[in-house]
Amino acid sequence: MLPAILAAFCKELGIEPFIVALKGQADPDLLNEYEGMSESIGKAGYIIKTLQKENVQDLVLIGSIRRPSLSELKPDLKTAGFFARIGVKTLGDSNILSLLKAELEGDGFKVHGIQDFVGGLLAGDGALGRYKPDKSLRHCIDHGVKISQEIGRIDIGQSVVIQNDLVLGVEGVEGTDELVRRCASYARKGGAGPILVKTCKPGQDHTLDLPTIGLKTIQNCVESGYAGVVIHAGHTLLVEKKALIDYADQNKIFLWGVLP
Repeated sequence: MLPAILAAFCKELGIEPFIVALKGQADPDLLNEYEGMSESIGKAGYIIKTLQKENVQDLVLIGSIRRPSLSELKPDLKTAGFFARIGVKTLGDSNILSLLKAELEGDGFKVHGIQDFVGGLLAGDGALGRYKPDKSLRHCIDHGVKISQEIGRIDIGQSVVIQNDLVLGVEGVEGTDELVRRCASYARKGGAGPILVKTCKPGQDHTLDLPTIGLKTIQNCVESGYAGVVIHAGHTLLVEKKALIDYADQNKIFLWGVLP
């Protein structure tokens, strides 16, 4: 969704976007509408040469890059050199992104965050919709934010599900939506439902993989009986912002922006 939003925005400005959809990491459907290529992450040298040939200077990396297995890589010489230098087995996904950015900048590219081009994507502080958590939930939310920051600090994930100060689950490789569904089966009966808390990892580069919440996540929370969603104000991208806020309001769950 975010790549499509950025591509359409560029088109409106008269900029012809060039899409690189990494195989197994991205949806290649945009290539039906825009010029680009679909290649594996192991072909970094070929990708960079193609971008240079297309006179591309500015890049936006959207989404995370899952750490590839050695069998997936089948690296060209540039990719092999990159992973030999960084020691891929010892790194988390965020570290790979940061080092990839440094590598691209070393090749003369400028890496931007999508929010630098498309305004209105970042979440604000406080209640984003009609509803807000009552005071009895504030301690639970503070606890969830602290846990979210801690798992982010060691590059496990960005999200945690909490209820009555009890951590029902933390985000791993499955992603936020699977976390929401998994933790629904652990929810305690009676009182307020679980709360999804998603914050930006401490020290995270804001041009890379900011936390993202879309309509699908809010729908999953509603269907799973959640009380609300807490997100990192100024550091979280909201996809289909009006639609997800309207949906939350219609279903009486809160969307709450915090500053850890």
